[in-house]
Amino acid sequence: MASDKQRRGFSRRRFIQGAAAAAAASGSMLSSAARKEEDAEEKRGHRRRPPSDDAPDIVLVNGKIHTMDGENTVVSAVSIRDGRFVEVGHASRGRHGHDTRVIDLRGRTVVPGIIDNHNHIVLMGNRPGYHTPLENAYSIPDVQAIYAERAAGIPRDAWITTIGGFHSNHIYANPSDPTSGRLPTRAELDIAVPNNPVFIEIGFTGPATTNSAGKSIFESQGITVAENGSMTGNNPSRALLYLRQTLLTPESRRRAVIDAMNYAVTVGVTTHLDQGAFQATNTAADGAAHEDNFTMHIPFLQVYAQDKAIIRLRINFLHMESDPATPELVQRLKNAFQFLGNDMVKTGAIGEFIASGTNPALGSPFADAAKRVAAAGWRAEVHSLGRRTTNNPSAPADFEFEIMAFEAANGDFPGIVRERRWVIAHVPGITQEWIDRLQAIGGNLSLTGWQYLAGNPTASTVAPYAGPPFRMIVDSGKRPGGIHAGMSSDGMQIAPMNPWLHMYYATTGINARKVLINPNQQISREEALSLYTRENGWFLREEDQLGTIESGKLADLVVLNSDYFTVPNEDLKKIRSVLTVVGGNVVYDGGVLDLRG
Repeated sequence: MASDKQRRGFSRRRFIQGAAAAAAASGSMLSSAARKEEDAEEKRGHRRRPPSDDAPDIVLVNGKIHTMDGENTVVSAVSIRDGRFVEVGHASRGRHGHDTRVIDLRGRTVVPGIIDNHNHIVLMGNRPGYHTPLENAYSIPDVQAIYAERAAGIPRDAWITTIGGFHSNHIYANPSDPTSGRLPTRAELDIAVPNNPVFIEIGFTGPATTNSAGKSIFESQGITVAENGSMTGNNPSRALLYLRQTLLTPESRRRAVIDAMNYAVTVGVTTHLDQGAFQATNTAADGAAHEDNFTMHIPFLQVYAQDKAIIRLRINFLHMESDPATPELVQRLKNAFQFLGNDMVKTGAIGEFIASGTNPALGSPFADAAKRVAAAGWRAEVHSLGRRTTNNPSAPADFEFEIMAFEAANGDFPGIVRERRWVIAHVPGITQEWIDRLQAIGGNLSLTGWQYLAGNPTASTVAPYAGPPFRMIVDSGKRPGGIHAGMSSDGMQIAPMNPWLHMYYATTGINARKVLINPNQQISREEALSLYTRENGWFLREEDQLGTIESGKLADLVVLNSDYFTVPNEDLKKIRSVLTVVGGNVVYDGGVLDLRG
């Protein structure tokens, strides 16, 4: 049986980060403010109450805690016990136990743990080399600094890689700078990391760049690298295949999983709904979005089994099949289980693809696949990147085929779309007509700010926005029986994981090159944060457990380095966590707050 200390959440296993500071603490575990208050009570003749059996593990006080509940309540204190919120708006004064930790937030803003309802963190955790996100680099010097810091903590000659989730458009802090909007050169990377080979690739298949150490190794394998380190054509894919074949081992994958989790909690993302990968062929035809669908979850599950995991993971199963019989999908539906697992890791649904293509006239089995998913009683999630274009405005977009297939499946199996909460993701070109049709059968939309990195003005499209049309969709959701919408990143290939970049795009409509490309579709900051928290609890079918700071729910929260609700627009991109808590455990400590109590 677990000890009382372990039961309350203070075992070494549960406090993954911040434990050293806690161990070094001495004296009372009450904050100085609370201690002074109780000392004053004692002087007035009041006796201190002995600690109760249900004393909280953690009490956070003196904050601006945005609960994101139905009334958007803001409180100053919250208490956590056994991994759940127990009191919201009260400091549990007088019920602190010997091990209760009181953290003075000193006025900082707190939000629920961010839920990303559509990303690819499993791919991020299977990257070769020491994968290093560059989504928060805004200049060549930023890239150099991030890489130099990374090199200082890894073996000499180890590969440093950045594969997806990043774009040269991101390096655009100063448009008058000639280095804006391009990848770093070989010489610039050599300055930062002279002793470690480097590989940086945009999107699925490049372009890419490398330093001198990387250039020498790649060229020894017959891979062409330009004098400045750039790689184009099929050379990035050939380089990625070489790195996978030479660097990936069970041990390196587990290390990469932990690295991916550690990064996620620094930007406040505590729960991830992973959307799978394209099946790897182990050839140069594979891109950054390819992995072995049958083994890629193993290193994640091993990390969870070792009690080293610090995020919540939900796993969808992607099926991209052109065979009309969709044999892999059929077997998955027969032999796998949805929503199986625990609070930390569990299986999800079929998605983000259920078949190859959407247009039946081009041979896509999409509609039949949708009916197979419905017959099995599974949840389906698909994606849409299409829009009607001005050169062929009558040609249906992919979301139209998808909604028609959902309607057909719902007709054969009434209520399945609403009951299982079927979803279409991204939808940059969806229109009000099709939102209404999807809403009528109980369908839902996942909204992604992926066009922040590479989106352009929409002169060639019928829809006058580079969507998703956030304003249109959020307003549709406010009507009686309105459509459900949630927010996601689609990281880590064509978009960053960092949720604050997506919230910047949703609230401003401005892309990484500082161009307004999503006019008249901006939503408020409160609405954007709600899509990433409360609404996503619903998306995961876990609205009773996640998404808000309310008594009885799982204790996931993020303390921010600045006030999300008041900072200037450009500073939204700079928001980070200074303290991340998952299930009552401190999983990231930025060293800003005093965790000793």
